[in-house]
Amino acid sequence: MRFKVTIQNPDGSPLAGLDAAPGRTILEMALGADVDYPHGCRSGNCGACKSHLLSGEIEMSPYSEFALNPEEKARGLILACRAVPWSDCEVQPVDAEDAAIHASRRLTCRIAEITQATHDIRILRLDTLSGGPFDFTAGQYAQITFEGFPPRDFSLANVPGEDQLEFHIRHVPGGVVTGYVMDKSAPGDEVLVAGPIGTAHYRQGHKGPIIAVAGGSGLAPIKAIVEAALKDGAGQDIHLYFGVRDEGDIYLEDRLEDLAAKHPNFSFTILLSEPSGKTARRTGFLSQAIADDFSDLDGFKAYLAGPPVMVESCAAALTAKGLNRRDCHADAFYTEAEKYEEEIR
Repeated sequence: MRFKVTIQNPDGSPLAGLDAAPGRTILEMALGADVDYPHGCRSGNCGACKSHLLSGEIEMSPYSEFALNPEEKARGLILACRAVPWSDCEVQPVDAEDAAIHASRRLTCRIAEITQATHDIRILRLDTLSGGPFDFTAGQYAQITFEGFPPRDFSLANVPGEDQLEFHIRHVPGGVVTGYVMDKSAPGDEVLVAGPIGTAHYRQGHKGPIIAVAGGSGLAPIKAIVEAALKDGAGQDIHLYFGVRDEGDIYLEDRLEDLAAKHPNFSFTILLSEPSGKTARRTGFLSQAIADDFSDLDGFKAYLAGPPVMVESCAAALTAKGLNRRDCHADAFYTEAEKYEEEIR
């Protein structure tokens, strides 16, 4: 049996009408019809495709409560990537009013430089050979395809408008693509870049204080957001928290110090969660540091990126201190294996 799915614009006008195929999610149908529907992980983990179910019935496949918490579900919100229609229905993306709208591009790029940031993180800088211009908003990510390998998602670390694209790629144990990047990729190699993707991006219109939280290579999109805000002339306080396991996992500290020296409204804190020896640095978990440092986060905007456990714990700490859930924009870095596990639960 086929059903009709109507996707609405923020003003209530129809954006698209889709004939629902049995077993397919709303997001799958929308993307298959070339509808520019907000989305990210496509596996119920990030919340980028969160939507209002205005009418009708759907069945939801398993998903992370970070992406859609019980209170949001009770208010009639759904995840389009997990929602299969069981009747005619109407939906409206939650973030449609502040989505970053850019043309989707497929670029041919060349690796210009590879820098060893840490023992397991490489910074790649790419020159665009064809397919541009590539417009995006700080905090978004793109899909990179290295020759002979499946595509993977990596966050953009540079400010929009710069000549080169920058990516921070961490080696995932057992990961064929990240293993290739660590051991075999070289300047001069051509790669394909598709995007931009993602809704955990910088909100230029927000004038309140900002908390930016990065775990490991999650520094990539957070760095882009902070630099974009400072380049934009943002005058509000911007607090960056960067968490790693040990001293050897810290990178780009000189860059952060330079930004702090040039911008009095910017400060950063580095935390070590598992120091191997005595250290003068602050230790502990990011969520606890945030809870210790702030008493009231009402009016703040938060951006988070990194391992899922870190993102979820920090989001909980932020909202416990008064941050409005709508002001928490998070990009949890699920591995391909974790995405697969989530899909089959």
